[in-house]
Amino acid sequence: MLKDIPELKVEDVSIAIIKDEDEVAGEVWDVYLINQKAEKITGVLVTSTGYGVIGDESRKTSTLRHFFEEVEPKSFIKIETMVEDVFDVNNEFWLSFFLGNNMYDKKFIFVAGSIKEENFTKVPLVHKSGVLIK
Repeated sequence: MLKDIPELKVEDVSIAIIKDEDEVAGEVWDVYLINQKAEKITGVLVTSTGYGVIGDESRKTSTLRHFFEEVEPKSFIKIETMVEDVFDVNNEFWLSFFLGNNMYDKKFIFVAGSIKEENFTKVPLVHKSGVLIK
């Protein structure tokens, strides 16, 4: 039975955290879903949560859920805005989506302390610099 379930690997879909400027809030950190596929993805669900240890104390953030009907091919969509307070814990984004009749899922984990400018790279399609996980 288990051998009949295909192993579907998520490719050409990534998550990026990008430092940007907002007219009202000033410096902000936005999280983006990037679809580099030639096809749209549908039924997109992203859950985000932070967890880890700061000092000797275990910390966990609320779990946020975001749903998007579809993300067009070769495009991106903003998932949420993050506050710097959670950069000291692991930040997990669990993505599920449909491509055709198949469902895909993948966890993207920005480990504690990794969201910083020295880890920036050029983010495809968004054309800005940020921390990217493929």
